Amino acid sequence: MIKLYYNPKLKHIARKLRKNMTLPEVLLWNQLKRKKLGYDFHRQKPIDNYIVDFYSPELNLVIEIDSEVHLDKGKEDASRQIKLESLGLHVLRFQASHVLKNLKDVVDSIMNYIDKK
Repeated sequence: MIKLYYNPKLKHIARKLRKNMTLPEVLLWNQLKRKKLGYDFHRQKPIDNYIVDFYSPELNLVIEIDSEVHLDKGKEDASRQIKLESLGLHVLRFQASHVLKNLKDVVDSIMNYIDKK
């Protein structure tokens, strides 16, 4: 397990985000919580200067759900992903619309990643 640091100023924001999750986040969280996939996941987890949607410390895995807000943030998301990967983390990204329409496919993709670990 990697020792990760975070900006303490993000703690309050992460708490607020946990209380106001989007529908795609709620749907995926219901599949990840309580070790339903065999591993512990945290939601809205501060890592470095970012807050990631979901994080499994055992797998060193970050799962991000990209909504329409991310359409204009391609460069920002890319540099964020590079930073997270430089910390030894693997990042899986899913479009919010894909989570809504094909939740089973999203969970299968996560399970495929887990099975390859």
